[in-house]
Amino acid sequence: MDRPTLALTLGDPAGIGPEIMAKALAEGSAYDLLKPVAIGSRGVLEQVIDGAQLELAVRVVDAPAGARGERGTIDLIDAGDLAEARFGEIDAAHGRAALDWIERACALAREGAVDGIVTGPINKEAARAGGMRFPGHTELLADLLGADPGGVFTMFVVGKLRIFFLTRHLSLRDAIDALTVERVHDGIVRVDGLLRELGVEDPHVALAALNPHAGEGGMMGDEEIEVLRPAVEQARADGIRVSGPVPADAVFHQGHEGRSDGVISLFHDQGHIASKTLDFFGTVSATLGLPVIRTSVDHGTAFDLAGTWTADARGQVNALRVGAELAALRASRSTA
Repeated sequence: MDRPTLALTLGDPAGIGPEIMAKALAEGSAYDLLKPVAIGSRGVLEQVIDGAQLELAVRVVDAPAGARGERGTIDLIDAGDLAEARFGEIDAAHGRAALDWIERACALAREGAVDGIVTGPINKEAARAGGMRFPGHTELLADLLGADPGGVFTMFVVGKLRIFFLTRHLSLRDAIDALTVERVHDGIVRVDGLLRELGVEDPHVALAALNPHAGEGGMMGDEEIEVLRPAVEQARADGIRVSGPVPADAVFHQGHEGRSDGVISLFHDQGHIASKTLDFFGTVSATLGLPVIRTSVDHGTAFDLAGTWTADARGQVNALRVGAELAALRASRSTA
């Protein structure tokens, strides 16, 4: 296909989202892979371009079809009346603006006007004050795009390592309680299918253990015996290549070495710690199971850095690249 058109939301205007998006586009490599269409406030975008002293022009367009995708110019759908950001402040108006931009991007995706979405980081407290009723970005996107939340998976990409999250925004206690043979088995099956959609012909899935040393035969917990191993055995009976449960202090390193095509993390921090330690700014979060590809940086709004013009945009560059690659891959497979 031609370069896919991706909608880029700026995130919470009080955070570093607008800055890293502008810096990533100023870096320029994204234009070789996609046509970016930013969705946000012209005032905020020009505020960060001026503050960070970037050589970028803003070109307002009415719709993605009007985007040219030319280096040095940001095609922008000017949404909302926020004239400028008050950096570092948790504010309902900022939260509402971030939500408006996400809603606009999802509307364009539903219309088929864009091939994917790259989102900037939001602040959950500000978003809640602005009217968000979901625990996180992923759940909001699933609702706006009409996707089954149970079929949506977060995948982290860092180097050769792909991490899939069986649970997301749950407390550790609730995440452990959510582990059932059925849920883990269904997760393995779903990850196998998602890897195939990404072009892996015969995926090898690795399941992380919950307890130290995978429970040591029940000496350190029985979840591996009662839940995880039975789920793995069922998946193998279904013809899926799956290993595990593998101790969590080894399975992510093994995945990074290429010994599996995807690792299933049982809870939020289990996979986040592994990926962010490996490469904090290089980790990209991709949401699979939506009608379109969505990627984002794997870090927050960094209110303490906002307005200092020192934010590192490497993660945003990677998020744009991965978003373009996955969107192009999905398009090629749908026409194959």
